[in-house]
Amino acid sequence: HLQLVESGGGLVQPGGSLRLSCAASRFNVTYYNIGWFRQAPGKEREGVSCLTGSGGMPNFVDSVKGRFTISSDGAKNTVYLHMHILKPEDTAVYYCAADNWFRLCVLSDPSEYVSWGQGTQVTVAS
Repeated sequence: HLQLVESGGGLVQPGGSLRLSCAASRFNVTYYNIGWFRQAPGKEREGVSCLTGSGGMPNFVDSVKGRFTISSDGAKNTVYLHMHILKPEDTAVYYCAADNWFRLCVLSDPSEYVSWGQGTQVTVAS
């Protein structure tokens, strides 16, 4: 049973920065693929970024490339999503999810992920 808890969301100004945390319990994040997804009201769930296993080459959706980074802290068993130059279009509930590590992490198929957190709200507005 994999448990994930997101935190760090809030209200930020356009152009600002925010760091989201995905804290894992009862499993080690370095043995799983970890993905970040987001869902805005009335929109489809969208893959944002993911890490394969302990790291390596992260993946990002085109709309956040150059603005977001992803990192893993093994000591804290936490994966972070660092968001910069935030835009109103980034407003959404952000979820982290875990997948068994048997291939490179994917963003196009949320159903691949087997465990999900409850989400944290990110609102980008003036």
